[in-house]
Amino acid sequence: MGEFFSNVSRYPKYLITIILGVFTALLEPLIKRSKNPITAISLIGAFISGLITLLLVLQAMVFPTPIS
Repeated sequence: MGEFFSNVSRYPKYLITIILGVFTALLEPLIKRSKNPITAISLIGAFISGLITLLLVLQAMVFPTPIS
C-alpha cells in the first residue's frame, strides 16, 4: 500500500513538468520574434487582449446577468 501512495505522489511532478514543457515550447518562438519592435508591440497587445477576454469571460461566468 505504501508503494501505491509513493507512485501517486509522483504524478503532480509529472504534470508540472509537462505543463512547463508545453509553455516553453509555445513561448520560445515568440521570445525569438520579439526582438523586432513591431512584433513585440503586437505580442504585448495580443497578451493584454487575451487577459481582458479571460477576465470578461470569468466575470460573466461568476456574475451572470438575469434575462428579463
